[in-house]
Parts: sequence; C-alpha cells; structure tokens
Amino acid sequence: MTPGLPPTTSAEANVLALVKELTEGAVARDRHRELPREQVRAVADAGFSRLRIPKEWGGDGLTIPEWGDVLVELAAADPNILQIFRGHIAFVEDVVHRPDEEYRKRWLPRLLDGQVVGNAWAEAGPVAMGKKNTLFTRQDDEMTVSGKKHYTTGSIFADWADVSGIHEGQSVAGFVSMHQPGITVHDDWDGFGQRTTGTGTVIFDKARVDPRDVSPFEDRIRYQTPLYQWILLVVQAGIAIAVERDITEAVRNRQRNYSHSSALLAKDDPNIQSLVGEISSIAYTARALTRGVAEALQRASETGVAGRDSEEDREANLVAEIRSEQAQVMLSELVPRSATLLFNALGASATSAGRDLDRHWRNSRTVASHNPVMFKQRAIGDWLLNGTPPPVDWQVGAPATEKTPSS
Repeated sequence: MTPGLPPTTSAEANVLALVKELTEGAVARDRHRELPREQVRAVADAGFSRLRIPKEWGGDGLTIPEWGDVLVELAAADPNILQIFRGHIAFVEDVVHRPDEEYRKRWLPRLLDGQVVGNAWAEAGPVAMGKKNTLFTRQDDEMTVSGKKHYTTGSIFADWADVSGIHEGQSVAGFVSMHQPGITVHDDWDGFGQRTTGTGTVIFDKARVDPRDVSPFEDRIRYQTPLYQWILLVVQAGIAIAVERDITEAVRNRQRNYSHSSALLAKDDPNIQSLVGEISSIAYTARALTRGVAEALQRASETGVAGRDSEEDREANLVAEIRSEQAQVMLSELVPRSATLLFNALGASATSAGRDLDRHWRNSRTVASHNPVMFKQRAIGDWLLNGTPPPVDWQVGAPATEKTPSS
C-alpha cells in the first residue's frame, strides 16, 4: 500500500480504520501507564492476523512490504501496540511457512479467529549465556513447562505464549495457553519508554502444553532474527512519522513567538522550516529503510519456499540480516535525533507533561536499546572486510566461562 492510497483488502481496511482511535488515546495511556487491553483486542478482532495469511487459507495475502506499510501506520498511532504484536507477527510468518500441514491446519483457525500470541523467550534471573532454565517435561502423552521469563512482550494480553526452553537436552519452543492454572503474569516492566507494552515477567509452574506444539527451535523460519529486528524498525519508523505529524501541527498552529525570530509566526521562520524539513526527511528515511528491509525479507520468504537451505536461500537470509542491521544502525541515531529536534522548534512549552511529547524520544531510545547497535556495526564491518557471516542468535546472560586474562 502506498501512503495516501485507499486500502485494497478488507482486513487491511478494518485495521487501518482503528488508527485514528489508537492515536487519540496514546498520550493518556503513556502518561498513566494504562495497558491497552481493549485496543489490542480491537486490532486482533479487526483481522490483524489475516493480513499476511495467504488468500487461499482465508487471509489477505499481503507481501511483507505491503504488510509493513500497514504496520508502520499502526506504529505511528501508538508504537507500544505494534510492539505488543512483535511475537505474534513472527509466529504468523512461521505458520505461513511451516511445511507441517497438520500443524498449519491446527493453528490457522486460531489465528483467523483473532487469537493472539505473545513472547516468552528471555530467561529471568541468573543464567549462563546460551543456557535456559525453562524446562519442558513429558510424561506419556502429557507435557508441562516450568520456568521464569522476563521481557515477555505481548504475553500479558495474549491467548498463547511462545515459550523457549529445553526438552531432553534440546533447545525447543512451545506454544502455551495463557488461560490455565500454573501461569503467573507480573506487569513489572518499568522502562522509561514503551511503557504500556506489558513487557514484564511470566512464571510457568507445570503449565500444560500440547506436545504437538513443541518443536526444535531450529525448525523456525531462517529469517526469524531479521524479522524480529524489522518489527523494531517498523516501530522506529512509526515514531519518526508521529514526530513529523506532531511538529507540523504544533508549528502550524503556534501563535506565540520569540522577539528574535526571523518572522512574525513560527511557521514562517526559515530556521523553524529547516528543522521541520529535517524531521520530515528523517521520517521519510525511516519509512524507506524499513521498506528496504521488508523487501529483503520478502526475498528470503520466497527462496525458503522454493528450496530451504539452497545457496540462493542462504544468500537471501544473509542479505536480510545485513539489511536489518544496517537499518538499525541508522535509525537508532536518526529517530531519537528527530524527537530532540522537535523541542528545538517549539521551545519550553513543548516540555509540558500534559502534551507528553517526550514520549517520542523515550520510546525511540528504548527500542534502540534492544540488541545494542555497536555490536551490529561491528558485525557489518566484519562481514564486509572478512566475509564473516553475522551472528543471528543474539543472547543475553552471564559469561559461560571466565575469560582468560591477556598476558
């Protein structure tokens, strides 16, 4: 979808029809840390999952770039809501490409019915790098999972949680119903940005899980890592667009001005015009970079269908990872800058807590803190200089072994 053109599919139209309402409530939700439960449910009920599901399976069949255009509009309305769906978006993509037909037939009706999947990957508490304390245990035909997860974005709103763990020594992931005993959810995310994503702690205590919904982690789509990063890029693009929207409206309607301004009204001051022009250029760049990564992901999607693990598929997945890292390097700097320029154009009145304009910087800076950008820069450089493929399994934890002191 090109911005400004009417939507072409029913689910797309239904989802985009919510944008105005989501935008109007974003400030109050951020100021009061109000979880957007009703809004998440409304997005899901509008057919959010259908956007990417092929038409022959009951969806709209959007390509990843087309899908991304819709996601950017949601992020511009409220970046928290788009990030809430991060794990869900990745799961829908995985289901679309699962070769296991029985698996697809079991999950597609759930997705088409508006059920939501959250994320529960990051281990809470002390854990060595690359290790997991979450265990899946099977006895006869029954399986349970026990463990403690942090940064569980989306799970507090979800019907299911995508839970990573260990089963019989193997790294696996399983989809666990959130509507059962044995699960405790804590809304304890206290970040200064993305306040209402519900990115808190979930404890699983022998929660039941269907063994058919547990599979080796390596069975996931190959481009899962750049896809996850792309969703954060979509969030950044949405924030940049929101900054452009808010600065344009504020300057256009501003009546007060400084005596040393170059014009009677702020909107006629060439200095202010220049600032607004830079902010708009950053928004355009963010949208374009996000679209470029989406095109690389689309290519990886197509080569995976044509022949997973072929040379062409490996190359497409490499490009998707590199493009997502390059875009992250740029947007992690540009979008927070845009949110700062906003205050240069408006002055002290823009710092009013009631206007909540600082949320744009807080949100962007928080998103940029995922997978620190300096490590991505190094990976890009190592690939260009030495041909070293970038790592796609990013983990957080204590060092598995003590480093040997240099002599």
